[in-house]
Amino acid sequence: MPAADGAEIVLDSTGTGPGIVVVHGGGVTIEMYRRLASRFTMHLYNRRGRADAAARAEPYDGEQDIGDLATLLTHTGACNVIGHSGGGFIALRAAARRLPISRLALYDPAVQINGLSPAGWLPAAQQSARTGDIARATALTSAGINTHSAASRLPLGLQVAICRLFIRTPIGRTMGELLPTSLDESALIHRHDGPPERWSGIDAEVLLAYGADGPPYYPPIIEALARVMPHARTLTVPRAGHDALNRAPRHLTDALAEFFTAPVTSAPPDA
Repeated sequence: MPAADGAEIVLDSTGTGPGIVVVHGGGVTIEMYRRLASRFTMHLYNRRGRADAAARAEPYDGEQDIGDLATLLTHTGACNVIGHSGGGFIALRAAARRLPISRLALYDPAVQINGLSPAGWLPAAQQSARTGDIARATALTSAGINTHSAASRLPLGLQVAICRLFIRTPIGRTMGELLPTSLDESALIHRHDGPPERWSGIDAEVLLAYGADGPPYYPPIIEALARVMPHARTLTVPRAGHDALNRAPRHLTDALAEFFTAPVTSAPPDA
């Protein structure tokens, strides 16, 4: 289907159940989200600059991502959205602009709230990516965002060696190829640092979820957002890390199904 700027959006709708548009995370493609189709009709698409998606405009500001989401909501008629990681940031911005989203589920949303998410790793990772040292950039990124991981405390040289092997695997190759794109998105997210009140105008029903075994900065970010959103609830997902939405364990999909099938009590965005 054509995007607002004339680019082609490749939509893949699959599964049965409530229709949901998925805004995927930064370093992956829609292939990581297909397990969700066992419970829902998933409207999947690759965001700009990834796989079969059109190239994105530079410098990156996220506006095309928001515009593409608006196009997909209109085309599919869906009013349910899932945002994961950096996709959660895009989905939040879309909801704040009152796109027709009735229910919004965010899992580990990569949103910077009063400096809660670490950012010191980013300049060095960007520099390594610019020089073509993707293994080093991957190691710096992984250690910077996975502060709870034992691997993040290993000597950097050993982390780089591990990442050099990782980027030879199929998923590692994808993440490595997309890393410069992901780092640009991380930089944009950190430039949007601010108080949680900037998101208080979101009227959609919002489920704010995080994995109990994931990075430690997501719980305070989730709690800060929940305090200011009028129709938000929180969910701690046990035995789950940052990739739980990709793995789609039963206890997470059950919670999502309950959320997306419950009656909407908030006013529609255009009310």
